[in-house]
Amino acid sequence: MDYTRFILSATIAVAFSSASASDPAGGYVMDPLPESWQMTRQCTQTLPTEDDWWKTFNDSTLDALIAKAVANNYDVAAALRRIEMADKIVKEAQSGYFPTLSLSGSWTKGQQSGAVSDPVGRYERSSYFSLGATMNWEIDVFGRVKAAVKSKKAAYQASKSDYDAVMVSLCANIASAYMNLRMCQEELSVALAHIASQDDVVKITEARYEADLGDMLDVTQARIVLYGTQTSLPALRARIKTLINTISILVGEYPGELAQHLSVYERMPDYRQTVSAGVPADLLRRRPDIMTAELQLAQYAANVGISKKDFLPTLSLTGNIGTAAHNAGDLFGNKSLTYSVAPQLSWTLFDGLARNYRTAEAKLQLEAAVDQYNLTVMNAVEEVDNALIQYDATLSSIELQKKVVEQSEKSLNLAVDLYKTGLTPFSNVVDGQMNWLESQNTLVELEGKALATLVTIYQSLGGGWQP
Repeated sequence: MDYTRFILSATIAVAFSSASASDPAGGYVMDPLPESWQMTRQCTQTLPTEDDWWKTFNDSTLDALIAKAVANNYDVAAALRRIEMADKIVKEAQSGYFPTLSLSGSWTKGQQSGAVSDPVGRYERSSYFSLGATMNWEIDVFGRVKAAVKSKKAAYQASKSDYDAVMVSLCANIASAYMNLRMCQEELSVALAHIASQDDVVKITEARYEADLGDMLDVTQARIVLYGTQTSLPALRARIKTLINTISILVGEYPGELAQHLSVYERMPDYRQTVSAGVPADLLRRRPDIMTAELQLAQYAANVGISKKDFLPTLSLTGNIGTAAHNAGDLFGNKSLTYSVAPQLSWTLFDGLARNYRTAEAKLQLEAAVDQYNLTVMNAVEEVDNALIQYDATLSSIELQKKVVEQSEKSLNLAVDLYKTGLTPFSNVVDGQMNWLESQNTLVELEGKALATLVTIYQSLGGGWQP
């Protein structure tokens, strides 16, 4: 009987008899998952290492950065090494199915005291050569080795899920940094455009002052607005440089090699995406952290099985075969052969209840892993739902903010025209300049927030989607 499978099934069945029948994780989820998100959408999802979610932005620079990062990033390389190490650990556990064989060769020369062994005092001397081979084999009658292999295989699969998590995190971090870079460049472009407009207004106030149609207060107020906008430029340019450095490190290159290319201004990618999130149950088959938690459950269940095996006897076979002779030339003679075969059945009957405590500890670890699994699933559902709600809300805010920008521009143009004719004070022009700049910056920030939320959706889903 496969005790590991029996223990896992029994534990889960008793603890979670109310689990959802549609749960692909084998009944680990304590409560049935909701049938849909609050923002219901449909999709066909791909694996994190196979999707091209970022290509929906039609941005060749972003595509190239992610492709280069997957090839060069050191976190990805380390995750691959961990997979290789876990694979070697599985093979090490599988080696328990096979016997161990050792060879030995020696020459022995000795003398036995005659004062002890013979009343007359004669001593005995000996000198001989020996060659031999020894085999030890624990026959896995009760499945001890099989249970250990199952535990290591679960750890190996968990390491592959960790690799998927690294891939998702890497792509999300690059996309997020890239969106922030383009947002800052857009803010810089807006600031430069307003500086040019504000400089024109300064010239208007100076001309009116020189023509005695205005006073010096208008000139100073216009200059204050201009200088205030110019003050934002150094911080924006510094932010752009630091984001380029961040992207360079994620890509696996030293800062500076990508600076010339990324410093060129480009518009932000299109924030309007048809987001298809599937249904909550898809997360159980998709999110790396949920898959890792599930595989850890399997590992802990296997550990319970291993602890159960300690109560059973072990059957081992030890054999020796060799040759011994006083002269090296006689080692392979007919009378020099030696051998022994020793099957052994051992069974520990009492060990101070140590095995009982180890089994109880293994069961508690399994129960704690089940609780952690349920918490991971619940957090995942919450993250996706919140990201979808946030994205829809941000899209609505963008449409409203566009109207604010349009009206702010009209308000400024009207104020400037009225000021030129002396029908309104310059303070209205100042208010119009500040409102227009602020509304445009808010619009850029909202568009950047929408892009950042798309990255969050990608990360919370554990991968991308296909429209």
